[in-house]
Amino acid sequence: MRDDYLKNALKIIDDPNILINVISRRVKQLRHGSRPLVESLEKHTAEDTALREVAEGKISYELATPEELARL
Repeated sequence: MRDDYLKNALKIIDDPNILINVISRRVKQLRHGSRPLVESLEKHTAEDTALREVAEGKISYELATPEELARL
């Protein structure tokens, strides 16, 4: 995992725990055949691709509200 991609992604999602969850979910999607949302001339790992997608604003997240959590 490239450190510069991680630093850039942390500027967008500043909570490391949330970033880990977002990246983890996206990596699973990429490994199951989803197309990357960013283009690159070099070969990247799924983790690096997901970090770049976050850093470039291609992926976002939304936290569940207390009401949504109560319904679970």
